[in-house]
Amino acid sequence: MNPVAVLTIAIALLAYGLVSRRIQGSIFTGPMLFAAFGFAVGPDGASLVPMRVSHEGLHLLAEITLILVLFSDAANLDLRQLRRDHNLPVRMLTIGLPLSIVLGAALALGLLAGFSIWEALLLAAILAPTDAALGQAVITNPVVPVRIRQTLNVESGLNDGIAFPFVLVFATVATMADAGQQASDWILFAIKQMGLGPLAGIAVGFVGAKLVAFCHRADWMSETAEGIVALALAFAAYQAAELIGGNGFISAFAAGLSFGNTLGRHCKFLFEFADAEGLFLILLTFMAFGSAMIPMALPDFNLVYLLYAVLTLTVIRMLPVSVALLGTGVSPVTSAFLGWFGPRGLASVLYVLVVLEGAEMPHKHEIFVICTLTIMLSILLHGFTAVPAARWYGRQSKAMGECEENRPVSERPWSD
Repeated sequence: MNPVAVLTIAIALLAYGLVSRRIQGSIFTGPMLFAAFGFAVGPDGASLVPMRVSHEGLHLLAEITLILVLFSDAANLDLRQLRRDHNLPVRMLTIGLPLSIVLGAALALGLLAGFSIWEALLLAAILAPTDAALGQAVITNPVVPVRIRQTLNVESGLNDGIAFPFVLVFATVATMADAGQQASDWILFAIKQMGLGPLAGIAVGFVGAKLVAFCHRADWMSETAEGIVALALAFAAYQAAELIGGNGFISAFAAGLSFGNTLGRHCKFLFEFADAEGLFLILLTFMAFGSAMIPMALPDFNLVYLLYAVLTLTVIRMLPVSVALLGTGVSPVTSAFLGWFGPRGLASVLYVLVVLEGAEMPHKHEIFVICTLTIMLSILLHGFTAVPAARWYGRQSKAMGECEENRPVSERPWSD
């Protein structure tokens, strides 16, 4: 990358950091600002950052970000506490997420001419995960009950890792089907990717946690070094899986779950990473989205794609959430609130860059365009509605008094 591009990005990050506290709680979010900035300075704007989708550096950024996000999100979660205190996100992940993929695929088959079942499922799976970064004004707003804030936070932290195997399988089968390969080849590849990947990740995470625990008790390692170990484990899990024929990204997620729950204590660095280095990578990814993905997709936007994007952000998200929450005791208002705040962002961007670019299928570009349009709409709509909706729902939940929504839960379902 040329010096002008590096200086431009550095100035943008500096400016954001200096006013970040003022931005919090406003209708503007970091992803929104950096997507707009990327478009303004990209090839279709001032051309200060000439980044394109085919750029190798962009794919490297996406892969590194995805590995670290998957590992850190999983490692920070206490599964025992999740099962005990947080049944709402568990239902949304186990019932709502699969149902949204099925409904999204059905919608694609009905609206998008010529799509195969595998392409329709791939499109729906790419757009299924949610992104807490686009709704920070909701998740950090104290007027929203802790239980509801943590429901959105936990869901967005886990659904990227849960959705990725579906994305991988659908992309692989769509590519192999287009190439005329046999069903047995699809099945064998899927078994290797989804079987060997988690095995490698669990092993790496377990051994890494045992080593960290031993060295911590022996007072051999510093707190800073814990961060180095965590990062090393994430990349080791990725590469170990790739060496044995598994999927490295699935391995990174499994390694995070194994590491965090085997270690059994709060790993301070992982929270600090999510707040600092993680945010740095996320902002760069959204800048790349604005610089490279929007200009490539913009000429092909049409009303059918817009209709699919709008329905994906509303009906295809809200109906599965409402079904998933039946019998939990939460009100229809809460189901609607949780359903609306399912913004599409980082995970979908990364899946498009990491998975879709390596796949070959008849409607690959159409999937790219629809995903880009949906993410762009989500950045705007969820960003602008986060603050007023949080305030409105805060008043509604306060008026409910003693209810399921206001039931006390742990402030965060992570190891301490």
